[in-house]
Formats: sequence, structure tokens, C-alpha cells
Amino acid sequence: MVNSKNDDTLDKSLYSQLDKFLSDSSKYFKPLNRGDVVEGKVVDVNNGVVIVDVGFKSEGIIAGRELKSDVLDWTKLEIGDDILVYVVKPEDDKGQLVLSIRRTQQASAWLALEKAKKENDVIEAVVVESNTGGLIVEIGKGIRGFIPTSQLDATRVYASGVRQVGKDISSKVQKRLNTLIGESIKTRIIELDREKNRIILSEKMVTQTRDLEKRAQTLKKIKEGDVLTGTVSGITPFGIFVNAQGLEGLVHLSELSWDKVEDIGAIYSVGDSVEVMVIGLSDGGKRVAYSVKRLRQDPWSKAIAEYKVGDVVEGEIQKVVPYGAFVRIGEGLNGLIHISELSDKLVKDPQDIVSVNQKVKVKILSISSTERHLGLSLKAGERVVPKLDDTELAEAIDAAIDSEIK
Repeated sequence: MVNSKNDDTLDKSLYSQLDKFLSDSSKYFKPLNRGDVVEGKVVDVNNGVVIVDVGFKSEGIIAGRELKSDVLDWTKLEIGDDILVYVVKPEDDKGQLVLSIRRTQQASAWLALEKAKKENDVIEAVVVESNTGGLIVEIGKGIRGFIPTSQLDATRVYASGVRQVGKDISSKVQKRLNTLIGESIKTRIIELDREKNRIILSEKMVTQTRDLEKRAQTLKKIKEGDVLTGTVSGITPFGIFVNAQGLEGLVHLSELSWDKVEDIGAIYSVGDSVEVMVIGLSDGGKRVAYSVKRLRQDPWSKAIAEYKVGDVVEGEIQKVVPYGAFVRIGEGLNGLIHISELSDKLVKDPQDIVSVNQKVKVKILSISSTERHLGLSLKAGERVVPKLDDTELAEAIDAAIDSEIK
């Protein structure tokens, strides 16, 4: 007669043991793939072969060149030692798990790089070669990466510290890149592809972070009206860009000088040191406006005090246009001779009367404070008889008498 009560107890005991076995992850075989780096325990070292248990369905073997390593001497391994191994093949033609010590070091370096990319860590890279596109660097034994020229700090590549283009630039850039061989550069990882053995690095991602920190510090303490010393970082047809204490802003053409600026390049070069006044801050510092001219005296206020309508002054022709000519009286002080004021005769083309850089005497016909402009006359200026002092008058009379006698 079967005791059903005892059978139930036995079944429960068996099920309990089975559940315990199934819940123990150590009883499972680890799924392995080529390229995995796993920890194992040495179970045998014999005849140039190391047998390692990594928890797989079969023990793995390390043999031949896969034993060679710069960091681990396999001949000193003993049974029971824990080591890191690289999975070369989960199963070869003979059904064996093939492992490597040699490849572990490189694989570990890749894992470290993947972690560095994820956490945006700074990577130290040593320049070993240069080419027209950038620098080849070493970031670990046997692991190389590439820094494109566009990702290098501009001060390394261009003498001015600002990115440039032109026919002669590429050869100069190559010479500067060659001088970097052997140098250590702090970088961050842009792209990482282990399968293609491709690592793209950037120095700018490091330096820009540093610049952003400096910029943030400057933004905290400045306000409109403050004066900063900066460096010209770019020149455009509409003004110059100035980097002052990490804060880059624009000095618009209209804020460069009280005088009319025809050629910005004739006044400024990239890299020049310049004092600027902060005249605009918007969008949390994303837009910054500077001025150079506001740090200098406005010549118009001086002109208003010194000149009056009817005065005859000397000037220089700056530009000839179909309707007249522009004259520079002094720094920041300009006026127009209308075509009707060039001569008593009919003038069809102002260039028949005056030319650029010609020195002239003109009479002030009007002073416009709102337009900051002078209305001038050449024909009236030429007709004015200059006032002479007593000595000059006597000399003039003597000259006239001498002329009559002759």
C-alpha cells in the first residue's frame, strides 16, 4: 500500500530543490560572444596551454600567441589564479572555447574608452603622426585615434589663433602640425567604433568647455558700460568680432570709429589687442555688442564749438559721387560739397573738378547736428579773400608795386 502522504512530502522536497537549483544563476552557462572580456579561474597550466574556467559549458583554452602579453607572464600562472580573458571564439571547429590573454589588454582599453565617451571624460593623447587632415595619436598601447584639424584648438594650427582659408594656408598648417609630433593633447571622444577600429577625438571639446566656464564667470560680473580688453577674433564686412575674457561679441561697423570706415582690414588684424565698451547684452549673453568709438571723444561736439557757418576750412576729398564730393575736415568730421557748389560753371561730372585725396579749401554753408554733417561749398571757399595781418598786408602791397614797376 502506497503512503500518499509521504509521496506528497517527497514531491514537495524535490520541487523545492529544483526551484533552488533554477534560482541559482551560478548553475547557468554564461552566453559568450566574440570580443567579450570575462573573468575566469585557471584550472591547468601544461605544455604551453592554459585551461581556464569562465562558467561556460566547456573550459576555455589559451595557447600559442594568445598567451603573449605585456602585462601578464603566463608562465607564472598557477592553478586557482583569477585572470581576465578575451573570447576569441565561443566554439571552434573542435567545439572548444578559445580564449586570449594577449587581446585582453586592448579589449580592456576599448571598454575604458567606451566608458570615457559615455561619461565625456578627458582622454590624454600623444601625437605620433600628422597629415593634411589632422593628427594621428596614440591613446593606449596599440590603440590609435585621429584628431581632425577642424577639431584642434585654432591656436595650435594658425599663427593668428583664428581659423583661416587660402592658397598658402594649407602648407603653413601642415608645417605647424608636424611640430606637434610627440606632444600630449587633452581630448574628448567624438566617435568610437570598435568593429571598424575607428576613434575620432576632439581637442576643441575640451578647450571650448574651458572657454565656456570663463565666459560664464565674465557674464556674472559685467554690465553695460563696462570696459574690457579683448582680442580681435574675426573680421567681416560689417564689423569685427572681439573676444574679451571669454566673451565674444561684435563691434559693428558703425561702432568702430566716429569717422567713416572704408576698409576695416586697414585698421584691424586678427589677433590685435583692443579695448571695447559693452553696449549690449541680450539672450543671456548669447548676443554681445561692443563699441570702440565710444571710448574716444566725439569730434562732432568739438566741431560744434570750433566751427560756425561761414568759416572757410581746409579738407581732403574722400570720395567723389555723381551728386558731389565728400570731404574730410578732421577725424570724425565730414561734409558734402553738392555738385552745385563745386564751381560757378555748369558741372556735369564732379570728377572734372575734384579727385580723391585732393586738398581743398571749402566754406561751411550749414551744420546739421541731427545728421552730424556739414554742408560745404568749394566755389565759395575759393572766392574768399583771406584776412592778412599787418606784416602780411605790407608784403602783399610791396609785391604788387614791384610787379607794376616791372
